Amino acid sequence: MNRPLVLVVEDDKAVRNLITTTLRAHDYRFLAASTGEEAILEASSHNPEMILLDLGLPDMDGVEVIEKIRTWSNMPIIVISARSEDNDKISALDAGADDYLTKPFSVEELLARLRVTQRRLAVMQVATDSVFINGRLRIDYAAGCAYLGQDELHLTPIEYKLLVLLAKNVGKVLTHQLITQKVWGSSWENDVASLRVFMATLRKKLESAPDSPQYIQTHIGVGYRMMKVE
Repeated sequence: MNRPLVLVVEDDKAVRNLITTTLRAHDYRFLAASTGEEAILEASSHNPEMILLDLGLPDMDGVEVIEKIRTWSNMPIIVISARSEDNDKISALDAGADDYLTKPFSVEELLARLRVTQRRLAVMQVATDSVFINGRLRIDYAAGCAYLGQDELHLTPIEYKLLVLLAKNVGKVLTHQLITQKVWGSSWENDVASLRVFMATLRKKLESAPDSPQYIQTHIGVGYRMMKVE
């Protein structure tokens, strides 16, 4: 598997050195930036496959960096931040971040997040426009049908929209707010309550053991993620 080019955006020199040393030791190619402006320039100039982004930058908030990059690229962005509150995570994920790693973090966890993101990149590269395949799950977008093995899943329109949204962002945490905005066009408290109900019914149809889900992972207080199934 070819190692992707990673842009490391971190103003703390010690943390930046830890990350780049880890990347070098595991044969990742990388670039480094210490400000938001530099990060945007490097991202637009070199088009890295993924970004590791600190939120607390000296010239602008990392969320602003995410928003600017999302105007022209879907490159995966993993936030690495000391901010551990759910609101901070939700703000970053809603802006377009793909994952969120809280400081202090272990080298093993960082490498695991990189591997997950790299697998998602591989899925995106081999996926066709009309069919999505993940383990035994197959979604035929053109026909508007989903299958588990040879069996068609009998989904309601909302369940199908939820499944497609998660599938098109496989490996990425989607917040409650983002999902409800995409599916219902609003994000009221009642929409989030409805989302939990629909997600429960979708899991019953999709998962062989809903209490130990294989496809859809819950991130408590944040949202949901479709996992890549081998």
